[in-house]
Amino acid sequence: METRSLAARRRVSRRLVTAGLLAGAWEVVSGPPTGAAKAVSMRPTAAADGLQALFGSENRLIRTREQVVAVTFNAAWNDAGLDSVLGELARRHAPATFFLTGAFADSRPEVVRKIAAAGHGLGNHSYSHPYFRDLTAAGRRREVQATDQALRAAGAGTSLTPFFRFPYSETSPAQINEVNGLGFADIEFTADTNGWKGTEGGMTVDLAVGRALDALAPGAIIQMHVGASEGRTEVIDAQALPRMLDAITARGYRVIDLRSLLTPAAGSAGADARQ
Repeated sequence: METRSLAARRRVSRRLVTAGLLAGAWEVVSGPPTGAAKAVSMRPTAAADGLQALFGSENRLIRTREQVVAVTFNAAWNDAGLDSVLGELARRHAPATFFLTGAFADSRPEVVRKIAAAGHGLGNHSYSHPYFRDLTAAGRRREVQATDQALRAAGAGTSLTPFFRFPYSETSPAQINEVNGLGFADIEFTADTNGWKGTEGGMTVDLAVGRALDALAPGAIIQMHVGASEGRTEVIDAQALPRMLDAITARGYRVIDLRSLLTPAAGSAGADARQ
């Protein structure tokens, strides 16, 4: 039997979809993004549809028997590595999901449109990247909603997903419930390449690639960044991406689109995402 809180989240999700607030995300999942590899069909096992199957969890791993991996990028600083990243993804027909802050989307709407035009998914990474534990519930709600509005205003269109990633990946069950109540599933990551630290932080391309490959397992979610902090322009993750993608393929894995999790489809490889 459903708990009261889960039943309430299901009702909220259905209302949002009915109202069309998530229409952009739900229109796009019927097929892979333009120029991207065909997504693996996955059947949620814990709920009536893919989005609701992701509720109630921080989703750091896609539970699947398939040798698949999801590649994701955060954007909160600059877009110094974006052209290189998009070029490498296109050359390998690999999909990705980009989690942008609202402030980034407001200041760089052309970047939002460029990612959308390339066929990749766009996720919500809060507006100002604060520590959510320091905010009130109303403040956290504003962070999520303002980013959704910023992405829509920038031209995210059908690339917009109902996915949220917490700043600093600091989650709590209560805050996940809040995000779910707004119609978003929390998508975190299995491993971060730590390329964002830069050479000043002791990172190298070799180390970034190694961290991604060390985490390689069915359903792994890799986190990278498209920019560099504090005015830097060297983006280790952009340099590491081609080697990482080639190694993933060489080890028999495929890169899938996280939006495939939203499609309840019959198939032999049932999968869902869990902590």
